[in-house]
Amino acid sequence: GFIVMDEAFDMWRQEKTKFDYHLDWDQWHKRDLEDMLLRDRNHPSVFIWSIGNEINEQWNGNPEAGRIGTELSDIVHSLDKTRPITSACNFVSERNTLITAGGLDLVGTNYEHNKIPQFQKMFPGRPIIGTETTSALATRGSYDMPSDLIRRWPTRWDQPLKDGNADFSCSSYDNCSAPWGSTHEETWKIAKKYPFFSGMFIWTGWDYIGEPTPYPWPAISSYFGIIDLAGFPKDVYYMYQSEWTTKRVLHLLPHWNWKPGDNVDVVAYFNSDEVELFLNGKSLGSKRKIGDALHVTWRVPYEPGALKAESRKNGKVVLTEEVRTAQQPARIVLIPDRKVIKADGIDLSFVTVKIVDKNGTLVPRADNLVSFEISGEGFIAGVDNGSEISHESLKGNHRKAFHGMALVIVQSKGKVGRINLKASADDLLPAPVVIDAR
Repeated sequence: GFIVMDEAFDMWRQEKTKFDYHLDWDQWHKRDLEDMLLRDRNHPSVFIWSIGNEINEQWNGNPEAGRIGTELSDIVHSLDKTRPITSACNFVSERNTLITAGGLDLVGTNYEHNKIPQFQKMFPGRPIIGTETTSALATRGSYDMPSDLIRRWPTRWDQPLKDGNADFSCSSYDNCSAPWGSTHEETWKIAKKYPFFSGMFIWTGWDYIGEPTPYPWPAISSYFGIIDLAGFPKDVYYMYQSEWTTKRVLHLLPHWNWKPGDNVDVVAYFNSDEVELFLNGKSLGSKRKIGDALHVTWRVPYEPGALKAESRKNGKVVLTEEVRTAQQPARIVLIPDRKVIKADGIDLSFVTVKIVDKNGTLVPRADNLVSFEISGEGFIAGVDNGSEISHESLKGNHRKAFHGMALVIVQSKGKVGRINLKASADDLLPAPVVIDAR
């Protein structure tokens, strides 16, 4: 499940925008904070209270930050003494009176990943948490090489992006971030290295509509997510999985459809001892993660066929993964996350749509328009494909594939019975699936 840092305010008395909450601060801040505490304090998922996010009073030694912080912390403690208090600060300094005199139990930092090693000396004996970190950028299925060249897009937060990709994509190699942030691996390596740094919240787990970064229109969503808008994992999802789960993990990227003569960076995320890579049956060598490395890489001259990775633990193969060169799109595959849902008018089945070739290999650049027909005791609640620049409606009976994939969400009508879903597209074999509402 989730653990929650419950945050009250995005600004205090000083404005961020002309018509924001600062206009209501004096009249409403005490009542609003009390109401939040009373509403949420019996939820066991809430484990930290935050009294502000990047509030403007924190800058330049302003004593008002400490005074207001103390007032808010006292209000919190009057209603709940069981949870620590923090504030998400993007000015982590001994001059920030919110940190030094604001009644905070936890020093909260937004970004500043390069300064984290200094925090223990700046605030000796105080627990520290990353209240907002990372802001890495990625488009599922897009790759910019070399994979070890990190791009900060744009170069400054207040400047437009001038050297992005023509297709409005960001690389999924985890080698792109916003200028105020860092890549997933850069951030996690620091959090992992320093025991005094208690943990971090990542901006963001999921892509979201709004705040298109780093691109302007036609981009309509963020690129920050570990998971895209349709709920499909980006590659870095498996880096976290390899670090945080006990099950065996092996993930190989990228796809294997390139041009003759391309040198392709092949990356493996895993949590065994080593991985051996094969191209068309020929070994390209075994690799282990060295030092604080979170993945291994091979630079491979492209030739069509099959990449295969074998993950070994104590000398024995425990997992294999294969990535094949896709041929022309041939058919649609439908994969529901559940084939049985409740007949309550609420329950959902999330159906992944894949465009594959005649051998069942995902076609990584397929963008076919897929139409959906549904009958029985269900209806189409929504569609998506994860593209940050798609302007198609989330409500409808069709969706273009994005990098070979799309999503259709099926909802129960409230009656017991079968739900028949069919997906079709020009020049592709259609796909049916049956979902039972019980």
